[in-house]
Amino acid sequence: MTRLFVRPSWKLLLTLSFCGACGSNAADDDVSNTGGAPAGDTGGVPGAGGAPGGGGVPGSGATGGDVDPGTGGSGGDPLGTGGMTSGGGGGSGDDPIVCPSTALTPGDTTRTISVGGTERSYILHVPPAYDGSTAVPLIVDFHPLGGSGQSERSSSPYPAQVGSEGVIMAFPSGMSGPSGNAWNVGPCCVSGPDDVAFARALVADVAERACIDPKRIYAVGFSMGGGMSHYLGCHASDLFAAIAPAAFDLLEENIGDCQPERPLTVVSFRGTSDPIVPYDGGYSAVVTGMPITFLGAQSTFEAWADLNGCTGSPSPTGQNGCQGYSNCDGGVDVVLCTQNAGHVAGDASVAWPILKQHSLP
Repeated sequence: MTRLFVRPSWKLLLTLSFCGACGSNAADDDVSNTGGAPAGDTGGVPGAGGAPGGGGVPGSGATGGDVDPGTGGSGGDPLGTGGMTSGGGGGSGDDPIVCPSTALTPGDTTRTISVGGTERSYILHVPPAYDGSTAVPLIVDFHPLGGSGQSERSSSPYPAQVGSEGVIMAFPSGMSGPSGNAWNVGPCCVSGPDDVAFARALVADVAERACIDPKRIYAVGFSMGGGMSHYLGCHASDLFAAIAPAAFDLLEENIGDCQPERPLTVVSFRGTSDPIVPYDGGYSAVVTGMPITFLGAQSTFEAWADLNGCTGSPSPTGQNGCQGYSNCDGGVDVVLCTQNAGHVAGDASVAWPILKQHSLP
């Protein structure tokens, strides 16, 4: 069957900016400090990826209050944080980035924020190399179906890969669904929560307490967490500079709703013998009552290439099993790394060197 992917016209992007008076440290009433690395629980299997979504833009970053998606901030600020003032630590933005005056303590903190009246949580990970004086990237890492922020923090390969660079990480937890904690990515795998709004609110919350560069925010994830990364690429490309999904594809059911606002770097990892998300795509009923149809690894690769206006043919990138398009709109890269493996996580040592080369315009 021939699939037609309609390439969107890129919209004029708003310039991301963060609050100039970035408030207090993570010592609010809705926060508990967990100390060192959290205990892990089991991961899980996937549910679904890439699709319609919405969620507006959160208001000022959540510090015990309700983050109301869609309210936005003044002056067209996508994070709703009110803009930047002069001075402070550097970053990749056109204006100086003002770092919060209170330094974060290295370690893991469990934060709770309210999004549309629902309490949501994530683990904020601050590496020892972070000093709070210079803006650093933020990576948001999404867990698989049945997992949690804690389990992803324990199993993710990214902290060890990026920690020496002072990169801040966040590990959100999905909402409970028919098969455990899941992400709402359209046709699957939990109904109700607006997880795009949650991702936006999480980023705003981190920005109030950590000195992060608003142009270098990335989404990664394994299994259904990879599906959430695809979904944010489709529906939050104004916020995320690049994505790295593993063991998940875009979906037949909502590929037509994937309309990113700008070109977006995508680094995907897929196993040829994956028994849960078949490499060649197909029907899945992993979550009861929410069947989905995976597009397949190659078709997902081609879809992202089309959405990003890539021309020519993909070529080997130099990493084992990886091929990519580099002649794409906005200078972005679209990469597929095929592994002779099953349902496995991506390779942070391959993904991060590619991701960190890309920032929002």
